[in-house]
Amino acid sequence: MTSSGTNSGEEPSPREGPDPWAAAWELLLPAASAPARARGRTLQAALREAVRTGRLVPGTRLPSSRELAADLGVSRGLVTEAYEQLTAEGYLRSDRGAGTWVGDAVRSARPRARDLAPRSPGARADFLPGTPDLSLFPRTAWAAAQRGVLAELPHHALGYPDPRGLPRLRTALAELLARRRGVVADPERVVVVSGVAQATALLGSVLHARGVRAVGVEDPGSPQHDALYASAGVGAVPLPLDAEGLATGPLREAGVRVVVTTPAHQFPSGIAYSARRRAELLDWARSVDGLVVEDDYDGDFRYDRAPVGALQGLDPERVAYTGSVSKSLAPGLRLGWLLVPRALTEEVVERKRTMDLGHPTIDQAVFARFVERGDYDRQLRRCQRAYRERRDVLVSALREHLPGTEVSGIAAGLHAIAVLPDAYGPLDRFVGRVAAVGVSVRPLADHGRVPDAGVRLVLGYAHLSPARIREGVRLMARAAGPGAA
Repeated sequence: MTSSGTNSGEEPSPREGPDPWAAAWELLLPAASAPARARGRTLQAALREAVRTGRLVPGTRLPSSRELAADLGVSRGLVTEAYEQLTAEGYLRSDRGAGTWVGDAVRSARPRARDLAPRSPGARADFLPGTPDLSLFPRTAWAAAQRGVLAELPHHALGYPDPRGLPRLRTALAELLARRRGVVADPERVVVVSGVAQATALLGSVLHARGVRAVGVEDPGSPQHDALYASAGVGAVPLPLDAEGLATGPLREAGVRVVVTTPAHQFPSGIAYSARRRAELLDWARSVDGLVVEDDYDGDFRYDRAPVGALQGLDPERVAYTGSVSKSLAPGLRLGWLLVPRALTEEVVERKRTMDLGHPTIDQAVFARFVERGDYDRQLRRCQRAYRERRDVLVSALREHLPGTEVSGIAAGLHAIAVLPDAYGPLDRFVGRVAAVGVSVRPLADHGRVPDAGVRLVLGYAHLSPARIREGVRLMARAAGPGAA
């Protein structure tokens, strides 16, 4: 198509981005093939519709009548007449020597891209569990790593990557996870993924292809596990917990051969699996030729002692281990890892290849450099200090403003379980009252079975400043205290 030329005089400068005229071009093509007697009306109608719908936005310069006539294969007079008619109607404007432009009289219904990303409802204090503080993202260090990678990355590395991930990153991850989480990590069995969600979908697809139609999941537990396995055609069987972790009696009775767990810091109950329960779980897997999927979603964040090592380190052939940077850096990076037992490695890698042809190369190289230079360890320490302080503030505020509240679970992760005295119930009334003053909370019951009634809350604190935590708890107490109306 012929270019629309350059601007002159006092007209606006050309718009950045795609040419809006090109976006509307296809609407004019039917005019060229319309019957001769209807060709002019068809062209006018097409131009009018393009302006009304926002395909041609205000300030777009149209081709000259000579150029458009040549491109469409129609007479110049027909184009001139169309321009004049739409100028008279206010859709276009024309200045002598400056060309024809889309006018700004029409308030077109220009299509806009919606943003469906999850957002806070605008509460004064939203105790959403599992949310990191995105203001802690190390922008300066990350930008330095990007500059270094772009300066040194060879051209051939920008081709399709190994579906498992860049060898450099897999090696760095294997060393990191062995050092920090006690896993047995062969770089050949590390698969770089777009977070735990993709790792789950990969495993679900491979398991389904092997004939698996059901996996056990913790109850209460993360609802994303159920949905992701369901998308692969694998059902989720809820299995109860006790004080030590997943109850092995119901697990054996369920007849499943795969179970999904969060043993370092169970979500949402906040417990850590006992050493005895970890051993029993692996005994079960060996007895049924089964698989344990370990979601180590926040295993680095333990505040009262060193974190318990990953379950995978006890039996890497019976445990598939997955984690990500979503809690330590940012979920928007979509970057994680999956350590696969030898028996599943080839199938998982091939499924990863067909799913997306590999994770983005530059992102992998940046993260590898970030890990190699110690920046990731520094970031983990920074987050740990901030999140430990905020947990302490939450516990203190609950003790002060909601006396009698019990905080259960280990001192770890990004959330805590708060069990309020019965006087604050019932649960529905409590949630409604605190919502009315701008405080958003999530009941434990939203995540599965709860042993008894009462006000049991899953309170996320990592993304809230200490001042916001205190304010939120104070408002909660004022709105829902035993004497509140």
